[in-house]
Amino acid sequence: MVSANAGKIVEGKIVQIIGSTFDAEFPEGHLPEIYNAIKIDSDYKNVKLHLTGEVQQHLGGNRIRCVALGSTEGLVRGMKVMDTGAPVTIPVGEQTLGRVFNLLGEPIDGRGPVIATETRPIHREPPAFSELSP
Repeated sequence: MVSANAGKIVEGKIVQIIGSTFDAEFPEGHLPEIYNAIKIDSDYKNVKLHLTGEVQQHLGGNRIRCVALGSTEGLVRGMKVMDTGAPVTIPVGEQTLGRVFNLLGEPIDGRGPVIATETRPIHREPPAFSELSP
Protein backbone atom coordinates (compact mmCIF):
# COMPACT_ATOMS: atom_id res chain seq x y z
CA MET A 1 0.00 0.00 0.00
CA VAL A 2 1.48 3.32 -1.05
CA SER A 3 1.33 6.12 1.50
CA ALA A 4 -1.12 8.97 1.10
CA ASN A 5 1.28 11.10 3.17
CA ALA A 6 3.16 12.60 0.22
CA GLY A 7 5.55 15.31 1.31
CA LYS A 8 5.80 14.09 4.93
CA ILE A 9 9.02 12.64 6.32
CA VAL A 10 8.49 9.08 7.55
CA GLU A 11 11.18 7.05 9.31
CA GLY A 12 12.08 3.43 8.59
CA LYS A 13 15.08 1.14 9.13
CA ILE A 14 17.52 -0.79 6.97
CA VAL A 15 16.88 -4.54 6.94
CA GLN A 16 19.31 -5.70 4.23
CA ILE A 17 22.28 -4.39 2.24
CA ILE A 18 23.33 -6.00 -1.05
CA GLY A 19 26.12 -4.22 -2.92
CA SER A 20 24.84 -0.83 -4.03
CA THR A 21 21.26 -1.53 -2.97
CA PHE A 22 19.57 -1.65 0.40
CA ASP A 23 16.16 -2.76 1.64
CA ALA A 24 14.28 -0.78 4.26
CA GLU A 25 11.14 -1.43 6.26
CA PHE A 26 8.57 1.28 7.02
CA PRO A 27 5.52 1.42 9.29
CA GLU A 28 2.25 -0.01 7.94
CA GLY A 29 0.55 2.45 5.59
CA HIS A 30 3.64 4.63 5.12
CA LEU A 31 5.41 2.93 2.21
CA PRO A 32 7.43 5.45 0.16
CA GLU A 33 6.51 5.95 -3.50
CA ILE A 34 8.69 4.62 -6.31
CA TYR A 35 11.46 7.19 -7.09
CA ASN A 36 11.16 8.91 -3.69
CA ALA A 37 14.47 10.02 -2.19
CA ILE A 38 15.47 8.15 0.97
CA LYS A 39 17.95 9.97 3.23
CA ILE A 40 20.37 8.40 5.67
CA ASP A 41 22.12 10.77 8.07
CA SER A 42 23.85 8.76 10.75
CA ASP A 43 26.62 8.95 13.31
CA TYR A 44 26.73 5.21 14.02
CA LYS A 45 29.73 4.16 16.14
CA ASN A 46 31.32 7.60 15.53
CA VAL A 47 31.26 7.12 11.75
CA LYS A 48 29.36 9.93 10.04
CA LEU A 49 27.33 8.83 7.03
CA HIS A 50 25.23 10.97 4.69
CA LEU A 51 23.67 9.00 1.86
CA THR A 52 20.71 9.39 -0.47
CA GLY A 53 18.95 6.42 -2.01
CA GLU A 54 16.11 6.16 -4.48
CA VAL A 55 13.16 3.78 -4.12
CA GLN A 56 13.16 1.34 -7.03
CA GLN A 57 10.84 -1.46 -5.90
CA HIS A 58 8.10 -2.35 -3.42
CA LEU A 59 8.96 -5.78 -2.02
CA GLY A 60 5.85 -6.45 0.08
CA GLY A 61 5.70 -6.67 3.86
CA ASN A 62 6.18 -2.87 4.15
CA ARG A 63 9.64 -3.17 2.58
CA ILE A 64 11.26 -1.27 -0.26
CA ARG A 65 14.43 -1.75 -2.30
CA CYS A 66 16.58 1.32 -2.93
CA VAL A 67 19.56 2.00 -5.10
CA ALA A 68 22.21 3.95 -3.20
CA LEU A 69 23.32 7.15 -4.91
CA GLY A 70 26.71 6.89 -3.24
CA SER A 71 28.86 4.37 -1.39
CA THR A 72 27.09 1.88 0.91
CA GLU A 73 30.24 1.50 2.99
CA GLY A 74 29.26 1.99 6.62
CA LEU A 75 25.60 1.00 6.22
CA VAL A 76 24.38 -1.51 8.80
CA ARG A 77 21.09 -3.26 9.44
CA GLY A 78 18.87 -1.36 11.84
CA MET A 79 20.16 2.05 10.72
CA LYS A 80 17.41 4.68 10.45
CA VAL A 81 16.30 5.96 7.05
CA MET A 82 13.92 8.78 6.19
CA ASP A 83 11.46 8.98 3.30
CA THR A 84 11.61 12.58 2.11
CA GLY A 85 8.19 12.26 0.49
CA ALA A 86 9.58 13.59 -2.80
CA PRO A 87 11.81 12.44 -5.66
CA VAL A 88 15.43 13.45 -6.18
CA THR A 89 15.43 16.90 -7.81
CA ILE A 90 18.10 18.95 -9.55
CA PRO A 91 18.40 22.69 -10.21
CA VAL A 92 17.41 23.95 -13.65
CA GLY A 93 17.57 27.30 -15.42
CA GLU A 94 20.09 29.86 -16.64
CA GLN A 95 22.15 29.57 -13.42
CA THR A 96 23.04 25.96 -14.28
CA LEU A 97 24.48 26.63 -17.74
CA GLY A 98 28.19 25.82 -17.87
CA ARG A 99 28.16 24.18 -14.43
CA VAL A 100 29.07 20.59 -13.52
CA PHE A 101 26.84 18.62 -11.12
CA ASN A 102 26.85 15.22 -9.45
CA LEU A 103 23.83 12.93 -9.74
CA LEU A 104 22.14 14.66 -6.80
CA GLY A 105 22.29 18.07 -8.48
CA GLU A 106 25.11 19.34 -6.25
CA PRO A 107 27.79 21.44 -7.99
CA ILE A 108 31.20 19.75 -8.20
CA ASP A 109 33.06 22.31 -10.32
CA GLY A 110 34.48 24.33 -7.41
CA ARG A 111 32.56 27.47 -8.41
CA GLY A 112 30.39 27.60 -5.30
CA PRO A 113 26.68 26.94 -4.80
CA VAL A 114 24.05 27.40 -7.49
CA ILE A 115 21.26 29.80 -6.60
CA ALA A 116 18.49 28.21 -8.67
CA THR A 117 14.90 29.38 -8.48
CA GLU A 118 13.56 26.11 -9.89
CA THR A 119 14.27 22.41 -9.43
CA ARG A 120 12.83 19.45 -11.30
CA PRO A 121 12.67 15.71 -10.59
CA ILE A 122 15.29 13.58 -12.31
CA HIS A 123 12.52 11.25 -13.57
CA ARG A 124 10.10 13.19 -15.75
CA GLU A 125 8.83 13.40 -19.29
CA PRO A 126 11.23 15.08 -21.73
CA PRO A 127 10.33 18.59 -22.89
CA ALA A 128 8.20 18.87 -26.01
CA PHE A 129 10.09 19.61 -29.22
CA SER A 130 8.42 23.03 -29.34
CA GLU A 131 9.99 23.88 -25.95
CA LEU A 132 13.54 23.31 -27.21
CA SER A 133 15.61 26.21 -28.48
CA PRO A 134 18.43 25.96 -31.05
